[in-house]
Amino acid sequence: MSDLGSDSGKAALELEAKLAEAILKFLEKVFFGVARTVKTEIVKKFDAGEKLKKAQWKNHKGKIKQEKVLKKLTFKPYNKGNYILYENKNRKELGYLIKYSRKGYYDFGIGDYTIPSNFSISFEHNEELIKFGTVYTGNTKFEIKDSAISSFSPSSFFVSEKGLKGTQSWKKGQHFHGTEITIYRKYFDEVILPNFPNSLDFTNFITNYTYHYLPLEIAKIIQDLRNLAEREELTPLYLESKILESIALINKEILHSPENVFNTQLDYGNIKIGKDRYVALTISDVNSIQKAYDILTKEFFHPPTINALSKMVFLNEQKLKAGFSAKYHMSIRQYTTSVRMTVAENLLSTTDLSIDEIAQKVGYNHSANFIKMFKKVHGKTPLAFRKKKI
Repeated sequence: MSDLGSDSGKAALELEAKLAEAILKFLEKVFFGVARTVKTEIVKKFDAGEKLKKAQWKNHKGKIKQEKVLKKLTFKPYNKGNYILYENKNRKELGYLIKYSRKGYYDFGIGDYTIPSNFSISFEHNEELIKFGTVYTGNTKFEIKDSAISSFSPSSFFVSEKGLKGTQSWKKGQHFHGTEITIYRKYFDEVILPNFPNSLDFTNFITNYTYHYLPLEIAKIIQDLRNLAEREELTPLYLESKILESIALINKEILHSPENVFNTQLDYGNIKIGKDRYVALTISDVNSIQKAYDILTKEFFHPPTINALSKMVFLNEQKLKAGFSAKYHMSIRQYTTSVRMTVAENLLSTTDLSIDEIAQKVGYNHSANFIKMFKKVHGKTPLAFRKKKI
């Protein structure tokens, strides 16, 4: 009995020991698993935090550029409710900048200012955005890393930006007047694509390439927004409705027109001359067309004839006319008129010059011809346009 009891007691003790060992191993696994999960979550949060910090720093670098430019302009911010006004109250003659924003989604800005001193600003940002608008007056040169020197000059423009790094320069005494809409990738990702999944996205455009073109309807939208803003009648709701309309118009052009400017502006392989004749353009031809564009922009008030222009850029008249139309989606005459009307609009908005004086400044010897063309482009006479601005 005692031996049997002793054996059973030993067995019980061994069982208890094994059970305790099993429980300990189980607890180790549980706690190890919890610890590992906690560690993984901590690492994930750390990595997410680091990514957020990097994104914030990249955005911060973009803001640093804006702050540097405003400092060079000697402008300070003043909150006006729906928008921010940047100006130097002690030097009103330097002009102003107006900025409407839905933070992180889009900005609408109007600039009308004079550069107080020569300066250059280095910039670097990885934000993805699209930017479009109209430069009415002024010219600023910028050099993007690994790209040729470019510039913004009086014309409409559209650009899709990502990972920009370079330098931009301004010269003392230059006057700038322009209007610009900036739409950030976040707006497309969080507002447009979830609700309209078949809409355009950033892959529809060539990155960091400036298209010297905007659909006429969008140019009119920008003009309307500018007029309302300068009368302090622009509301956030109306602004967003027009930004959505602009996106819809660009979307329409891309999806419903295979030969749209955004797909064809860089394709210079062959151009059509006449009804059924095609000729190839060389790199030299393309450079000549760009040079012709620059000459017309600079000398819009008294542009050279087609014959004279072709000799200036060393390109025959047929290639020049056909190539210019293929690249800029308007004829040479239409482009010259576009620049003249843009400058005239600026003069009507910002000066007290008479209609006759403005006509002379934009290259019309007879004001009647100027009035006729302005009405054709803007839908109203210069005087009616000016009265609407008051």
